[in-house]
Amino acid sequence: MFDYEFMVNAFAAASIVAVAASLVGYFLVIRGQTFAGHALSHVGFAGATGAVLIGVPPLAGLLLATVAAGAGMGLLGERFQQRDVAIGIVLAASLGLGLLFLHFFTAYASQATALLFGNVLGVDTQTVFALLVLGLATVGALAVISRPLLFATLQPELAEARGVSLKLVSVLFLVIVALATAASVQIVGILLVFTLMVAPAAAAQRLTIRLWPGLALSVVLALVEAWLGLTLAFYTDWPTSFWITALGAVIYLSAHLGPRRRARLVEAHDGHAHDGHVHGPLPGHHAGPQSQDGLSQLARDTPPKGATTVELEP
Repeated sequence: MFDYEFMVNAFAAASIVAVAASLVGYFLVIRGQTFAGHALSHVGFAGATGAVLIGVPPLAGLLLATVAAGAGMGLLGERFQQRDVAIGIVLAASLGLGLLFLHFFTAYASQATALLFGNVLGVDTQTVFALLVLGLATVGALAVISRPLLFATLQPELAEARGVSLKLVSVLFLVIVALATAASVQIVGILLVFTLMVAPAAAAQRLTIRLWPGLALSVVLALVEAWLGLTLAFYTDWPTSFWITALGAVIYLSAHLGPRRRARLVEAHDGHAHDGHVHGPLPGHHAGPQSQDGLSQLARDTPPKGATTVELEP
């Protein structure tokens, strides 16, 4: 199987995307924003087809459209009551706009199919390097904002009172989601990106009660999903996107066979159970170190509507 260059490229690309998508997806599930992630992929379709229309590489249009849409969704704010309605309208309009662009350039119908359903077996070495840069940028940016992101997710009122800009965190996070979405589209396509980004993360949150093991498990499940999907596609000649999607569904359903557990996020900058402080200030927070008791209180408060119930434990 690995005697073929296209399979080597496919495994490399799928691995990069699986890591980035699963890490971003973990936070996406916690925040209850999976619908936004799904919508971004459809916006990317309009951007990619529009780029083809004007002679620009589809990946460039895809990136530009998803990043702009992610920033726009973040600017809607956490308290916009009809945010989901607006996102749904944008989702449908974007897909329709993409089809309109294809109407003018029917010669690119094969590219549209690849965008909609993915074509990982057609990835070349240049695309692998582009995905590597995109993946590193996604994971790096997520690492930078992960701490204020968790704080703003678990207790937005307290985070805002302590100097964290909820709108800025939301914008930055959805821009990161946009980057991960753009990368994932290369593997499973616009219509199926949800399974690679959300299924492993949601399953991991059912199987573990701690943050860092949960993130690691999400990555492992995504890699298994991608690698096994590619292997099955090679030996069965069935579409890779089908296998990855089917395996994602199996992983998610298998995780739900066990008893329901509340996910508990652990502040794990150190491994001590009773250190007494959380190390490193939150961006935008100019006060001294926070008491661990203060963060533990977040677990007893009600999380944002639609988000995963979480707890912090020392």
